Parts: sequence; structure tokens; C-alpha cells
Amino acid sequence: MDYKHIRTTPADALVIFGVTGDLAHKMIFPALYAMAKRGLLNVPVVGVASSPWTLAQLHKRVRDSIRQAGKIDDRAALDCLLSQLQYVSGDYNDPSTFGALKQKLGAARRPAHYLAIPPALFATVIKNLGTSGLAKQARVIVEKPFGRDLASARELNRIALSVFAEDSIFRIDHYLGKEAIMNILYFRFANSFLEPIWNRDNVASVQITLAEDFGVKERGAFYESAGCLRDVIQNHLFQIVALLAMEPPAFQGFGAVHNEKAKVFQAMRPLVPGDVVRGQYTGYRKEPGVAKKSDVETFCALRLFIDSWRWAGVPWYLRSGKFMASTAAEVMVELKPPPQKLFNDSHPANGRSNYLRFRLSPNSAIALAARVKCDGKAFVGEQRELYLLDEHHGAELPYERLLCDAMAGDGALFSREDAVEAAWAVVDPVLDTHAPVHPYKPGSWGPRQADALIAADGSWNNPIMVKTKK
Repeated sequence: MDYKHIRTTPADALVIFGVTGDLAHKMIFPALYAMAKRGLLNVPVVGVASSPWTLAQLHKRVRDSIRQAGKIDDRAALDCLLSQLQYVSGDYNDPSTFGALKQKLGAARRPAHYLAIPPALFATVIKNLGTSGLAKQARVIVEKPFGRDLASARELNRIALSVFAEDSIFRIDHYLGKEAIMNILYFRFANSFLEPIWNRDNVASVQITLAEDFGVKERGAFYESAGCLRDVIQNHLFQIVALLAMEPPAFQGFGAVHNEKAKVFQAMRPLVPGDVVRGQYTGYRKEPGVAKKSDVETFCALRLFIDSWRWAGVPWYLRSGKFMASTAAEVMVELKPPPQKLFNDSHPANGRSNYLRFRLSPNSAIALAARVKCDGKAFVGEQRELYLLDEHHGAELPYERLLCDAMAGDGALFSREDAVEAAWAVVDPVLDTHAPVHPYKPGSWGPRQADALIAADGSWNNPIMVKTKK
């Protein structure tokens, strides 16, 4: 499958709104530096923010960012990045800010505008790009969350589409830029042995866990406005579900992939309160920016059904949380046991039969669990994994890959309007109608109520402990 086949006119400038913010510092500057090291940064980069900074202050911010992300090991690449960088200080509500931006862009006629700003400002900036003439032949890159519920997503789509064409809107989810996530798509459709068993007749359940062993840190105020369900599950984990559950695309090209992913979201059964367990780690309410009686979830587990021909009746269990026992992301596809019990131990005591396991982070791996006979006359065996560790040294950073694609006009790894709205429709019924959060201890696997949610189909797969550096 030629997943990324589009050929279009590349952007001739990159504009970063919110260039003095946290996202730019943590993710965007290291990605731009990586692009410069590969010789891929050859257009002006104009930063826009309300901070009354000088260009020298912005340069210092870039150097600090790259040092914190690793090290400055290519002075020529750094000089290239800094030489391309310009800065506009101004209020996003002030038309003169966009006039100053137009001057900085000079001869550039096809800019890509990256909105690395709070979601509340998306509509304001998009409208002003339109009225200032800066949207013509341009693209807009919108950082998640794209809306905070179905109604706001529809309104934001309406505003964006009133200024930009759909193929000029790039809704970015950095998770789709990860090599391990792309490998799910490849593994599914490049191997013929998988298709005969990849259905409700052979799959008992699917689990996806995305765990972090740290708290919200300085992002307490943001988490109060989002929560785990909006911040992680509705986008990151739903995207993984779509890649696992989608039908084979009808033709080569990312348009066909987008079509099949949208069908998965449309086939998802809307959630009800009984499908969801929300948790909050002890001590969250003492974090900066958090309400003293906050009911925002830092952990969320849910049971999901996809009412399609392939997946009808198969439960999908999704789980994510802060301050959990380890930092890891993993998929467990559990297969049904053999139909006849020929050996006394062919149905394991822990209830887990054969399975396929995708490790997504911190490293990339695929494992297939099979039962193997032990030595001796007795027909007794043990579960073993055929394990493929797939490290990607020197691979592109997710933001590097996505920025390059957006600049090139390649929408393969970005979300489409219908898919975004269909995903919100699944979670919309439980965004405000739900049980209170359950407390859980930092360093655990979440509240015990999450274990009860999955009990009918076994137990959670807890990824191998991987501690992050503090």
C-alpha cells in the first residue's frame, strides 16, 4: 500500500502561533532542529505570540529547548534553524498582528500556519487568517484537542471549512506520527496469516493501555479543562482502535485508509455510564491550577463495542492514566481458546490463551504467545512468547514527520472531519453524565473498579515495568 503517495506543491513558509509556549519548547523546536539536520528546513519560520520578546530571546528559547531534548550536536543545523527564524509579537484578536505577519512572510505565498495555542483561540486565529488574506493557498495545522465535545467539534469544523478547504486542514495527533503506530497498519495488511483470525470468531477481546508513571506536573490547569477521556482516549487510543479494527482499504492511497478508519468510528456503539470508570490519583487536588474539589479524571477505563460485521460482540477495553505503575503503551489481542480441551492444561488458569501483543512504547515490539509442550511423557505445556523487538534507531521524531508531511501537503497521518466528529459522538453521552471519580494511589494500576469493568472477560494486561527518568 502506498500510504503516502500524494504529490502537491509544498509550503514555502511555516508560521507557528504560540511560539513562546510549552508545546513549541518541548516538541516543535526539537523537530525543526531534526529537520535542519536532515537538510529539510529550507523555508522561513515565523513565530507569533503575545509575549513582547526580541528575536534574541526567541533564539535563546530555541537553544534551551534543543539542549533539554538532547544536545546540540550539529552547529550548522542550529545556525540554519536560527537564520530562518523570525518573530511577530501581538494580540491574536488584533488585525494589525496579522498585518505584521504578512510583512514578515514577504514573498511567501503558500504558508502553513501551525496553531500551537490553547483551543479557545483556534477560531479567532482561523477567522483572522481568512480576513487578512493569509489563508489563500495556505494550510492550517490544528493541534489537538479538536473540540471538547461533538457540538464544539462541529462548530470548529464549520469555522475552519469557511476559511480553508478540507485538504488544507491538518488536524495533528502526534501519536499517529510514531513509528510503532504506523507499524500496526503495515503489520495488519502486509501479512496474509493474520486476516483469517482477525475477527469475532477468533478474537475474544482487545485491550489497549497507555500508562504514565508521572502526574500532571505543571499542566494542572489544562487537565482541569480536559481530563483523561478527552486528552488521551478520544484521540490517541481511538486512533489505535481504528487501525486495529478497520477493513482492508479498497485501493492504495491514504484516502482509502481514512475512509475505513471513519467507518470504524461510525460503527462504535455510543458509550453509556456503565461502560466507563473514572479515577483520580491521590494528591491531584493539591497540584497547581487544580480545583480543591475537582472531579476531573486522571485515569479512565472503558469498555467499547464496534457494531460491525467483523467485530460484533467483541469487547474492546481501553485504559489510560497518570501516576500509574509504569510508563508504557501496549495492545493485547486475546484469541479464543481451542474449541476442544484435548489436554488438561490447554485452558490456562489465568484465563489467558493465545494472544498477540503490540508494544508501542517505550520501545516497539510484537509478540505472539503460544503454548509449548514441556519435556516428559505428560502432555503439559507452558505459555511462551515469540518476541520480535523492532527498535528504530535514528527514526524521525513524530513531530518532525508530521511537520514535514503538513508542509508537503500530505494528509496521510492526519485526521479527517468526519472521523473527528464520529469519534466525539461515541464519547459525547458520558462527558457530563458519569459517576464521580474513584481515588487511586500513585504508582498503582488505577482504581479497583477498573478491574471489575473487565472481570467478565479476564483481567488487565499490565505492561512490563518501565520507569521514566524524573
